[in-house]
Amino acid sequence: MAKPLVALVGRPNVGKSTLFNRLIGEPYAVVHEAPGTTRDRLYGTVEWRGVEFTLVDTGGIGLEVEGDIMAGTLAQAQEAIAEADVIVFLVDAQTGLTPADADIARLLRRTQKPVLLAVNKAEGPRRALGAVEFHALGLGDPIPLSAIHGTGTAELLDAILAVLPPAAEEAPAAEEIGLAIVGRPNVGKSSLLNAIVGTPRSIVSAIPGTTRDAVDTVFEYRDQRLRLIDTAGIRRRGRITPGVERYSVLRALRAIDRADVVALVLDAQEGVTAQDAHVAGYIQQACRGVLLVLNKWDLVAKTPRIQAEYTTHVRRALQFLDYAPLLFVSAKTGQGVRQVLDTALAAAAEYAKRVPTARLNTVIAEAVRAHPLSERGRQLKVLYVTQASTRPPTFVFFVNDPSLLHFSYVRYLENQLRQHFGFEGTCIRLVFRSRHE
Repeated sequence: MAKPLVALVGRPNVGKSTLFNRLIGEPYAVVHEAPGTTRDRLYGTVEWRGVEFTLVDTGGIGLEVEGDIMAGTLAQAQEAIAEADVIVFLVDAQTGLTPADADIARLLRRTQKPVLLAVNKAEGPRRALGAVEFHALGLGDPIPLSAIHGTGTAELLDAILAVLPPAAEEAPAAEEIGLAIVGRPNVGKSSLLNAIVGTPRSIVSAIPGTTRDAVDTVFEYRDQRLRLIDTAGIRRRGRITPGVERYSVLRALRAIDRADVVALVLDAQEGVTAQDAHVAGYIQQACRGVLLVLNKWDLVAKTPRIQAEYTTHVRRALQFLDYAPLLFVSAKTGQGVRQVLDTALAAAAEYAKRVPTARLNTVIAEAVRAHPLSERGRQLKVLYVTQASTRPPTFVFFVNDPSLLHFSYVRYLENQLRQHFGFEGTCIRLVFRSRHE
């Protein structure tokens, strides 16, 4: 399911990050976070009244725009307008209506998308009453709230659900494998896309995707249909001009949600950056198949240990994706491009793998016997394990007391599953339940 996307837009210091944390945190929302990344205050999954949507804090996307703060704020608003299904425009009751608010409102009024006007820092009846001045923005009735105290946020979430489009079925057909290619600006996504499309013999069709200005290309490779989910829009050779392709985190999120396997493209000359880790964290959260593509390898000066050194750097920076194959590629020369497709097919097979229940229980029983877990004088007992689903592989452990578990032991059990059954190139989920569930 491709979840609807809601973007928080507003000038600096109106409380976007505080509201973001409030909406994805207790007591109103269930959050599904990616461990081990620095992507807090960027995006998260919110669940409200049984409906899930992706929430994006535009203040954390990290767009680099030259000029003053207002220029950067307008650029973020434009990104949100382009990609979001619903926009929450946050203003500040404490400072009142400002020219910067009016500039953003002018942009938002030109879009056909639902825009909700939320007035933050409206603590107390006096400030809440003052929120009426924001009617002048022409965006409908303001919703007064306090992000720091949580008042009014339930009303905002109800308003979001009232205009939210339903989650669309975006999973590729069973006979297809969805491959998304994502990455920062100028890492060579377009070059890699063109090289991949040029590799197979048979292009089946170019099918418009649900993401605006994106095109899904369906082709055959080794008798397998693949749907290439492009985050930038595949353009013909010669049509790609420097600076034309603008990376969008929001577009990447949608592509990841729609894919079976994600190829995260990295720049071999620059190494792994914070934004690479942000996108990698979302891939981990979405629990997809994944491969790391270190592009522009032809531009790296070669030494006897250069590949080992790069491998150490990437693995250290993205250690939570230690199961992802690392490929050294040059889209420009074609080096390793065919390997990207072969590795993607292998990862997709692991993503859809199912293991025998009897063998599964034998492996876990041996693992627990070899390294038992005791907490507070009680020992963890694994009563039964079953694979509940594939895509991603999901395993349900019935245990005597789930509260005895901690992260390191869960990681140990995951490593045992990988050691005995493979699952290279795919996330796997472990769920623990008591014997009564």
